[in-house]
Amino acid sequence: MPDSTVTPQSQPPSSRALVRSTAIAALVAAVLLVTVVLPAEYGIDPTRIGSVLRLTPMGKIKVALEKEVEPGHSGTPGVLPVLPEIGTTQDFPSPAPAESSTTKQDITRLTLRPNEGREIKLIMEEGDRATYRWSVDVGAVNFNTHGEPPNPPRGFYHGYGKGAAARSDDGVLVAAFDGMHGWFWRNVSDADLTVTLETAGDYSEVRIME
Repeated sequence: MPDSTVTPQSQPPSSRALVRSTAIAALVAAVLLVTVVLPAEYGIDPTRIGSVLRLTPMGKIKVALEKEVEPGHSGTPGVLPVLPEIGTTQDFPSPAPAESSTTKQDITRLTLRPNEGREIKLIMEEGDRATYRWSVDVGAVNFNTHGEPPNPPRGFYHGYGKGAAARSDDGVLVAAFDGMHGWFWRNVSDADLTVTLETAGDYSEVRIME
């Protein structure tokens, strides 16, 4: 005799089940936002879980670096009212006779307190080239290499490169226009550090920005 049992068709979820699933998904998303996204992207850690997972320091570095490279950045953030001790500027030995007579060589040192930011700029003409190498003795810095012409318009920004939690960098800086070109550093460590900048090339002056 044939089986007359009919398997009932699957029923769509009830409105109550849909509401419950939506609420669970929203709760999971909120937990991830508070414990992962906010610490990792913005350095905000209300639950302290981000610090345990080592996400909060990464988020703080991202936020700090974004602030350093905002258009119109003046390089004088004023985080601390007391200026750091500034090292002396001295010339390297004279370049070989075959090099251009306008070539300069300098070592410039700058001491930064925790969370303090300062700049060193080269006065250059368009097309001038300067090789550079900088490093810190301890800790790490966020840096932003950029330039501006005399009397730049409001909001002007021309960047050459940037980095976060770095200890050194080197390369060749080619001036895109007449003006000041150089580096901004912010100490992201918990102790004082000294940035040592070595430069050589076609520039007229090394200037520590106040």
